[in-house]
Parts: sequence; C-alpha cells; structure tokens
Amino acid sequence: MAKAADPAPSLTVGELEANYPLYCKAMRILAREGKSATKARRTVCWQRLEMLHHCLPNQYRDPDYLYLLLSRELAAS
Repeated sequence: MAKAADPAPSLTVGELEANYPLYCKAMRILAREGKSATKARRTVCWQRLEMLHHCLPNQYRDPDYLYLLLSRELAAS
C-alpha cells in the first residue's frame, strides 16, 4: 500500500514576514523578465505576498499593487 504524501507544512505569519524581502526580490525578477501579471500570479512569491496582505493588510500591500509599482519603476529606468 502506498503512503499518502504529507501535506506541506503551513507557514506562520512570522515566517512569511521574515521572508518578505525574498518574495519582493522574486517579484522584481519576474517584472524585470517581463512576465505578465497573470503569469506572476501563479508563483509562490505571489501567493505568499497575498497571504501576508490578507493577514496584515495595514502593513503589506496587495501583490497586484506591488507588481504595478515594480513594473512602473523598471519602465522608468
């Protein structure tokens, strides 16, 4: 009998906050590579940023807004 795969461990808000700079860096790379927002929405970094925004909306922006800001910043440079 095959053993069922263990579900992925859930992340704490503290772990998400600790990795926030990494998620932003990944989002910046996606924007620099010219990935569409639709493709970026399917990434882990987007999902984690969404979780942070959902848990702490006053501290963390919506990933759609972050992606827009990064895209504008890269277009201006």
